Amino acid sequence: MKYRHLGKAGLQVSELSFGSWVTFHNQAPVKSAREMMAAAYDAGVNFFDNAEIYAQGKSEEVMGAALSQLAWPRGSYLVSTKLYWGLGNGPNQQNTLNRKYLIEGINSSLKRLELDYVDLLYCHRSDPTTPIEETVWAMHNIIEQGKALYWGTSEWSAAEIISAIEIAERHHLHKPIVEQPVFNLFDRHRFSEEYQRMYREYGYGSTTWSPLASGFLTGKYKDGIPKDSRATREEMTWLHADIENASKIAKVNALQPLADDMGATLGQFALAWCLQNPYVSSVITGASRLEQVHDNMRATEFVDKFTPEVMRKIDEIFEIRQVEL
Repeated sequence: MKYRHLGKAGLQVSELSFGSWVTFHNQAPVKSAREMMAAAYDAGVNFFDNAEIYAQGKSEEVMGAALSQLAWPRGSYLVSTKLYWGLGNGPNQQNTLNRKYLIEGINSSLKRLELDYVDLLYCHRSDPTTPIEETVWAMHNIIEQGKALYWGTSEWSAAEIISAIEIAERHHLHKPIVEQPVFNLFDRHRFSEEYQRMYREYGYGSTTWSPLASGFLTGKYKDGIPKDSRATREEMTWLHADIENASKIAKVNALQPLADDMGATLGQFALAWCLQNPYVSSVITGASRLEQVHDNMRATEFVDKFTPEVMRKIDEIFEIRQVEL
C-alpha cells in the first residue's frame, strides 16, 4: 500500500481506503464489519469513511463498536464522517449546515463512533440556505474544540469550495482541504476543467467514492441482477437504469480484454484506473464480504500497468477526449 498526502495537507492517507456506505448495519453487522476492517488495515489501509446518514446513524454505531473491539492505536488510523442530511425532522435537524446542526451533529456522531474526535469531517452536501461564512466558522470552531482535525466538502461545486477557502483565508480560519466526489470510469465530471483551479491552485485533496459505480464496473450485472447483490435492495432500485443500459454494458464488456491482459479482474482494473488521477488522494472501496476486501486490495498491484496506450484505449471506449491533468 502506498500513501498520498491529502492535497497540500501534511496528513497522509492510504491510496485505497475503506467505507461503510450501504453495507454497515444493512448487510454487515459488527462481526463482519470488524473482520473486513481488519483485513483492510492489515493490507495497509489507514482511512475508514462513514457518514451520519448511512443507515440512519447505525453505520457509525457498527464502525464504533468494531473499532472498540479492534483496539488499534488511535494514531494508526483515520476516521471520517459527514454531516448535512441529519437524523431528525425539525427545521434545524435536516438538510442544513447551520452552526446549531453542525455542533450538535458532530457531538452525536462521536458518541456513535465511540471516539473523542474524527480525523476528517465533511459537509456532505452544500447548503444554499446557510451563508458559507457561517458554515466555515462552525467547522473552524469544531476543529478548535478538538472534535475534528481537518474538514472538507462532498459534492460541492468548485465555486462553493473556492468561496469557503477564501473566507477561511480572509479570517485566518481552518479552511477545507479535501473534497469527496464521485469518480469512476463513467463519472468524471468532478475532475472537469471547472475544478482544475481548485486542485491546482489551492492544492485541494480528494477522497473519491463509488469507484466501481456501485458494482457495475465489476461486470457482475452483465447478465442481470444476482440474487445477493446490493441492486436487489429496495433503496438501490435506482441502479436498475444502469443495469438495463446496453451502451454502458457494452463499455464494460470492452474493458474486459484490457483487464485480462493485466491479469486483473474488472473491479481491480477500475480501482487502479482511479489511482491514475494525480489529484486523487484516496479511493474509497466498499465491501459486504471479506473476499471482496481481499480482491479490492489487490488493485494496487496493477497501478503501474496503465501505460499511455492503455489509457488511450480506455478513453476511446468511453468516448472521452483526453485532457492533461
